[in-house]
Amino acid sequence: MRVLAPYCGDPRLDRIATGRERSLFDADVAARAGELAEGIEGRRVLVLGGAGSIGAASVQLLLAYRPAAVHVVDTAENALAELTRDLRSRAGPAIAAELRFLPLDLGSAAMERVLRGERKYDLVLDFAAQKHVRGEKDLPSLLQMLDTNVLKTRRLLRWLNAYGHSARCFCVSTDKAANPTSLMGASKRLMEQVLFHAAGDFEAANAARFANVAFSNGSLLQSFLIRVSRRQPLAVPRDTRRYFISAQEAAQICLLAAIVAPTCRIVFPKLDPKRHLRPLLDVAQATLAHLGFHAALYEDPEAARGSVEREIARGAYPVLVTALDTSGEKPYEEFVSAGEVASEIGLQALCAVRHDGPSARELDAVLEFLEQAVNDARVPLGKAEVVAALAKVIPGFEHVETGRSLDDRI
Repeated sequence: MRVLAPYCGDPRLDRIATGRERSLFDADVAARAGELAEGIEGRRVLVLGGAGSIGAASVQLLLAYRPAAVHVVDTAENALAELTRDLRSRAGPAIAAELRFLPLDLGSAAMERVLRGERKYDLVLDFAAQKHVRGEKDLPSLLQMLDTNVLKTRRLLRWLNAYGHSARCFCVSTDKAANPTSLMGASKRLMEQVLFHAAGDFEAANAARFANVAFSNGSLLQSFLIRVSRRQPLAVPRDTRRYFISAQEAAQICLLAAIVAPTCRIVFPKLDPKRHLRPLLDVAQATLAHLGFHAALYEDPEAARGSVEREIARGAYPVLVTALDTSGEKPYEEFVSAGEVASEIGLQALCAVRHDGPSARELDAVLEFLEQAVNDARVPLGKAEVVAALAKVIPGFEHVETGRSLDDRI
């Protein structure tokens, strides 16, 4: 069995998921190298959620442009420690930038203390998010997701403005924010609205919607490697295709969106469904082939769990094929919502939509409802009330509730 490094960013894994030998965005990065350098070299950068897959890749790319300081914030203490080790252990010249790694919550009083005491940040990149559709499985989990994805972002933007960090601000979104059917997607759509309602306080404010980052932390593809290492069956939804980008491509999108794109844009990649949508079962089979196995398909979970050693003995590995029938899941991916119009922004592989959201009054009313719901456990509340509140400010939001959760299956 071939051993693969079980982390995002391995080029061998990237090729398996994306089918590409090189980044789709290399040409844009090269063409806009001067603008990227001007926006980063000698600048002070704050990266929130910087120890996750996209954040860590973006920090690595940032350092190539010689910023004066990069301060990385993340609640994942172990991931933050590993990012520190990784950056300090890399071959080549020592990192000249002032690096700080802060195990903080972006919405905490400790975070406000940092912003109050630090010199002006020229660029703020926010990757902090709860990204799993399964986060809507129950009301407490849903409220935590809304607190992280929406309310803490709102608080952060206010602090940035209050303490003079009002240059460029970028927040990562998701393709699931376009015509959302999940509450996770709706939460990121609401985050976009919060960002752009505060855009007047910043030199530039942008977001990016993009697809699945190959083998990123917590992803289905990463779980393939973990399942094999633990001799457990893989699981793949039937007849499901997804767009994949590498961690390097994700970082390139984020920096181009943050620095090069016009303000108040939601940037997304120009991906062709015929060329770039990958069947998940094909990716699972290719991953197993790279590990030295061929796939043995199962439809019964118990049979799949009990077959691992027998299948390994004959050079195979069990893959459980499941229905795509859990709450909030979409059978396809898209980047543009109904009513939005994609426009060119002078980049070969990226385009954008302009933000077009509710009035400040409508948005504030929903946000105050969520603040009360999140911060006062005595408020009587059900999931339906949260869905109804979000629908008031998210056009076309049609939540798909099936009563099934990914937590109930492999």
